[in-house]
Amino acid sequence: MPKQIHLAAHFPGVNNTTVWSDPRSGSHIEFESFARLARTAERAKFDFFFLAEGLRLREQGGQIYDLDVVGRPDTFTVLAALAAVTEHLGLAGTINSTFNEPYEVARQFASLDHLSGGRAAWNVVTSWDAFTGENFRRGGFLAEDDRYSRATQFLETAKELFASWPADAVAADKDSGVFLRDPQAGAFRHTDQHFAISGRFNVPRSPQGRPVILQAGDSDAGREFAAATADAIFSRHGTLAEGQKFYADVKGRLARYGRERDQLLVLPAATFVLGDTDTEAQEQARIVRRQQVSGATAIKVLEQLWNRDLSAYDPDGPLPDIDPDVSSEHIARGRASVRMNRDPIAVARQWREKATAEKLSIRDLVIEVTGRQTFVGSAATIAAEIDHLVQEDASDGFILVPHVTPDGLDEFADTVVPLLQERGVFRTEYSGPTLRDHLGLSGVAG
Repeated sequence: MPKQIHLAAHFPGVNNTTVWSDPRSGSHIEFESFARLARTAERAKFDFFFLAEGLRLREQGGQIYDLDVVGRPDTFTVLAALAAVTEHLGLAGTINSTFNEPYEVARQFASLDHLSGGRAAWNVVTSWDAFTGENFRRGGFLAEDDRYSRATQFLETAKELFASWPADAVAADKDSGVFLRDPQAGAFRHTDQHFAISGRFNVPRSPQGRPVILQAGDSDAGREFAAATADAIFSRHGTLAEGQKFYADVKGRLARYGRERDQLLVLPAATFVLGDTDTEAQEQARIVRRQQVSGATAIKVLEQLWNRDLSAYDPDGPLPDIDPDVSSEHIARGRASVRMNRDPIAVARQWREKATAEKLSIRDLVIEVTGRQTFVGSAATIAAEIDHLVQEDASDGFILVPHVTPDGLDEFADTVVPLLQERGVFRTEYSGPTLRDHLGLSGVAG
């Protein structure tokens, strides 16, 4: 019996690869854009729709970074609105555990789960970024150990709140109306190094008991957190060898928490370019990459590593001869790439060597080193590759990130999904009403 593939749709915007110049590209703030992508995902029987979150406008050189999405409506507001225009699709949102409080977040997710009939999911993340944190707290920063300690207790506290209402706590009587069977329903008390709260949780038990828990950490601490607490983990390892290594590592951690391998799904993010033939798709992929990385974008990306103003450099010329500035004050603020390059001078040396060996300009190099499409080919080629990666335990499915919003998922839905259905590895109809049903996570969570 082949494994069933899980698919989700990501609305790009945070760390996005949107091609703005494509005439099909639309707004990233008007509700119809979100609704359009969600309806396509539901038509294709995807598991869920996913929103990332940006909590502060990014800056570079003291100016707003305007070559990317610079704003995003509130996640809960968008997902609640989508609950009204979809019937089956899961609704997943990233909500930060570093800058929020358990009671408020638990209320919001329990409410979303009620409004959607059991389709809510929470991507639990931490934040390393003091720049973003200034919006929320004095100093704005938590060290990594403290962040994951707080995240663990944050999630445990939220779970206690979700579970504070027994399933049968509320009853209805034709004469007296709705009443409580359990006078202690909603009562909670939680004390640890991060939280000391007590009271009554005022949202009754939701259809799933609690939202599906997603996690996206790739560090050792992040993987351990996911193994202990999550229902699915996002991954950036989309190739066979790297995917299998990540998959085996994360699944191998589950036993120490008394969990089975099928209780945590591994879902890498994936981009795609389709064509009538593989050759046509490869050419289109080359065009898309050059659209994604303009000359101005290439210089901005280079500045993030070099930590210098490089606006005088020609994006079609060679890389700078000078080394990156490794001082603590960074030219880019609020971008993940700032922390990903632990040794900027060594990375710059590697980039120069690659550019020299392959005769690459700044723009060409940035196109090469900042990633490329995960799946490129005809519908048949992409369907076969997705199926192969899932069956070979490199993943349990993929979170698809279209490069055009909101219509960029349509071609995949219309061409690749039917081929996966023909292979018997993807649903033709939803089997239950909740996201937990879609993901094969049986029962109502406690």
